[in-house]
Amino acid sequence: MTRLTADFWVRAYLTRLRLADIPAFVTAKGDATAGAVLVKCATLDGQARAFQRSFDLMTGERAWVSLAEGAEPEVDAAIARQRGFDPDLWVIEIEDRQGRTLLDEDGLSDT
Repeated sequence: MTRLTADFWVRAYLTRLRLADIPAFVTAKGDATAGAVLVKCATLDGQARAFQRSFDLMTGERAWVSLAEGAEPEVDAAIARQRGFDPDLWVIEIEDRQGRTLLDEDGLSDT
């Protein structure tokens, strides 16, 4: 199975978000080829949620799972800890009152 580069996936994801009128920004640029990606969704009420991709060893499937959820400063701290472990990590921040990320759409679990 061919994998997309992290840079290509991020650009495609940002395009999908833009087409859905969901504001999103790259707040940390990781390794262009193989960097992992975190997605933070701020609901503009002081709350946020961060997602990371997980790999199921039993099925071989990839899925987005919650890394942190709650007050935005706590979510930011969790993301900062992850960046401390992995400097090649990409962080995309979404600002959407409805909490839309589009991560459940076809193709967004693949890399």
